[in-house]
Amino acid sequence: MPIREIKFPAKVLRRAKPVRVLLMDVDGTMTPGYVCLQTFPDNSVCEMKMFHAHDGAGIKLASIMGIRTGIITGRDSPANARRARESSMEFVIQGQPKKLEAYKAILVRAGVTDEEVAYIGDDLPDLPILQRVGLAVAVANAVFEVKRAAHYVTTVRGGEGAVRELVELILKAQGRWKKAIPQAIA
Repeated sequence: MPIREIKFPAKVLRRAKPVRVLLMDVDGTMTPGYVCLQTFPDNSVCEMKMFHAHDGAGIKLASIMGIRTGIITGRDSPANARRARESSMEFVIQGQPKKLEAYKAILVRAGVTDEEVAYIGDDLPDLPILQRVGLAVAVANAVFEVKRAAHYVTTVRGGEGAVRELVELILKAQGRWKKAIPQAIA
């Protein structure tokens, strides 16, 4: 995260004000995008992912402040499930190469409209959701098409605190950032 305070554009803050659900991609958004696979002599494979502590703390803070959170990802990974559990995420949908149906199911389950959802992603499979949500966010290193579809592009890359930046944006838009700070937990 940058040391300086981020000044969010007024147009983006207006879109963030009604957000009640924050959804995100995983690889390239919550992680730097690397999928590390270690093969062992018995042909078993172990997967390793790197998640940023700021993102986890931000997701927990969002939950504490009443913003429902979740992931929609194409990969099915025990590491994703564990990180979601540790971050108090409510919606965990994995193994979804086409994400829009999962998104629609979350809308129904959460009882919210598109305008009440923020989504952050980095690559082409995220586009169908980004084109629908009230607040579409791309990480700084997202592909061109995702950046073009986004209402906001984070100042940091995926896996480097971009989700935490988005949580701050939403809470500031809602006038709840100062109230949230003392609620932060590790």
